[in-house]
Amino acid sequence: MGNRATKYTIEARQSYLDYLPFDNKDDYANARRGLIKEARDLIVKDENGRVVWRMDEYQKTLAKDAPDTANPSLWRHEQLDSIAGLFEVTKGIYQVRGFDLASMTIVCGKTGYIIIDALGSVEVAKAAIDFAFGELGKKPIKAVIITHSHWDHFGGIGGIISSEEVESGKVLLIAPDGFTEELVSENIFVGRAMNRRAIYQFGSHLAINETAHIGCGLGKGASSGVSAPLKPNRFVKKTGEKMTIDGVRFVFQMTPDAEAPAELCFFLPDFKALCLAEIVSYHQHNILPFRGAKARDAKKWAAHIDEALTLFGKRSETMFITHHYPCWGNQNIIDLLEKQRDLYKFINDQTARLINKGLTMSEIAEEITLPDTLGREFFCRGYYGSLSHNVKATYQRYIGWFDANPAHLWTLPPEVSSAKYVEFMGGVENLLRQAKISYEKGEYRWVAEVLYHAVFAYPDNAEAKALQADAFEQLGYQSESGAWRNLYLTGAAELRYGVKNAPALSTLSPAIVEFMPTITLFDYLAVQIDPQKTKEKKIAVNIRIKESGERYILNLSNGVLSCRRGSKTDCAATYIIKRSTLNDIALYRTDITKEIANKNVKVLSGDPLALNAILLCLDELSDKLFNIVTP
Repeated sequence: MGNRATKYTIEARQSYLDYLPFDNKDDYANARRGLIKEARDLIVKDENGRVVWRMDEYQKTLAKDAPDTANPSLWRHEQLDSIAGLFEVTKGIYQVRGFDLASMTIVCGKTGYIIIDALGSVEVAKAAIDFAFGELGKKPIKAVIITHSHWDHFGGIGGIISSEEVESGKVLLIAPDGFTEELVSENIFVGRAMNRRAIYQFGSHLAINETAHIGCGLGKGASSGVSAPLKPNRFVKKTGEKMTIDGVRFVFQMTPDAEAPAELCFFLPDFKALCLAEIVSYHQHNILPFRGAKARDAKKWAAHIDEALTLFGKRSETMFITHHYPCWGNQNIIDLLEKQRDLYKFINDQTARLINKGLTMSEIAEEITLPDTLGREFFCRGYYGSLSHNVKATYQRYIGWFDANPAHLWTLPPEVSSAKYVEFMGGVENLLRQAKISYEKGEYRWVAEVLYHAVFAYPDNAEAKALQADAFEQLGYQSESGAWRNLYLTGAAELRYGVKNAPALSTLSPAIVEFMPTITLFDYLAVQIDPQKTKEKKIAVNIRIKESGERYILNLSNGVLSCRRGSKTDCAATYIIKRSTLNDIALYRTDITKEIANKNVKVLSGDPLALNAILLCLDELSDKLFNIVTP
């Protein structure tokens, strides 16, 4: 159980109550509009009985008025997002919401269903489709459309259709151009670190209650079941491309390099319905998520929304998205799109303006405020992204991390600099004495910052960790962003109780490995090379993939593993390897020497141990979660 909110936190929440139009209850009606069957007490388990998703505790927690330990604006948003069930969007289009971070949309065709986004894991996807079938009637799935390359939109596909159906063409599996490549590039090379950081962003180790987890803004969190994505058999390549799927007409819009590297939206003329995937939502989205990614392009994001307005705005009577609830009425849709467009353009333009005035990243984040025409709209509030960190992300995208001040060019690493800071502050006892005074004044940002040095200089100092945890907690209670709240409260929990005894997660699942082009799989191995283990080794081997006949040269030199297509005569060895065997080696399910002995790898020439010598240079990653708030 967390601490109570202090008087300063209670005062901070009052500013939101004074500024925002809480008396407007339209969103509560819209979030329940079209409800066919509500999903109460929703819990989804895997085949072993492990809970992989639950909404019941959120619904119970959020049933009351906002407590002092939560920002009232965020609480309101999470209340809306806790309404789960099957909804009619418009006649012939339905949504299952609240079964995962994303929503599943069902479009009725002439003979079956077209599914838009199959959620993040097999168990929740199956539960969602079965829930819908129970009310709508079971019909064959004729197509699945993946709107974009984020895991919560496609990981559950294997729960509703089979690979055989896709490979045979019986079911269309449609994705935006570049989907496969972007899926791999955004999730794999630093996937372990991204997963660790995602624990903070999504608060996945927090209890569900009014002093801890209430959601993440985009939804409640991500399901933890088995992911089984399948390879698409059809790609949309350009804006304006048309398809008729089971009698339903689709007009597509490509919206890459904004919310996701590969993303599509579409208009359904027969329904006068517009799907804007995740480029529009009922909050301010992330320009750069805390889990990590490439900084997104706010200018391009705004342009995509403006293009949707131009192409489809006047014809749209219903707009649905892949998180949150729909929007109805042409003027309401236009108003939402115009303001979300201007939100991202404002962030881009004002950040660029102040960069040119010489302001630093942190200074710009303190300087910029939204105009009231945007700031008082609930759908522009920072429930997931925030104005502060979106400005910093835009700064990073334009001119990088360095502010050009030489003092910041070559700073000491944290543990070294923190020890010196503490020494300059008169020792840890004096630092703590001053920090307590600041805490009593409600200066939680400063307390969190200064105690960072105490904790990194003296990680065993329980008093320093406890006081920083208290400061984090109050900042979490004040945060309007669900992601900010989760970061602060997760940090507080790890300071108090240590890092949870859980294995480090890897995005390199068997399903993802099968997605990866062979050359990308070798690139993944390359980022694991430990130069201390190479000891100036120079080894080149030829690899032939048995199934496809692909040929690659794998070369280790100067502590670098590189790969290119082709073969060479002066190499240490030549191997023929099944792609499935290579996958198992990359997943550490087996090793090359064992597969040679089992005759699953054929050595055509040279030293049989040459490839093993390369693989022995891979870094041994710990299976423990690495520290974040402590050194």
